[in-house]
Amino acid sequence: MSKSLKLKLAARAQRAGRVRSIVRGTEQRPRLSVNVSARHISAQVIDDTTHRTLAAATTIGSKQTGTMTEKAAWVGGEIAKKAKAAKVKAVAFDRGSKLYHGRVKALADAAREQGLEF
Repeated sequence: MSKSLKLKLAARAQRAGRVRSIVRGTEQRPRLSVNVSARHISAQVIDDTTHRTLAAATTIGSKQTGTMTEKAAWVGGEIAKKAKAAKVKAVAFDRGSKLYHGRVKALADAAREQGLEF
């Protein structure tokens, strides 16, 4: 692994750590964790006190087509529906190392439209 790649990964982990040091999921308000890769988008609703995933949605294995922003909006709607089915109304948003912009924002807006509060 090259030195520049190691620095890039370390910087990404540091950014995610800053967000995670503030955002914690509880039983009343679990954490909505978002992961955006080059091809796929996934989201999980996690209760950090019991270390359990309450709901999850991803584009992996789905027949979803369109731009990545459209896929992110679809995942946001799906995670909101699954969270409601798990009786979760409010979440703490964990964007990881990504900025709240573009795909992450599209996912969050779609989840809010479906009634998820954060």
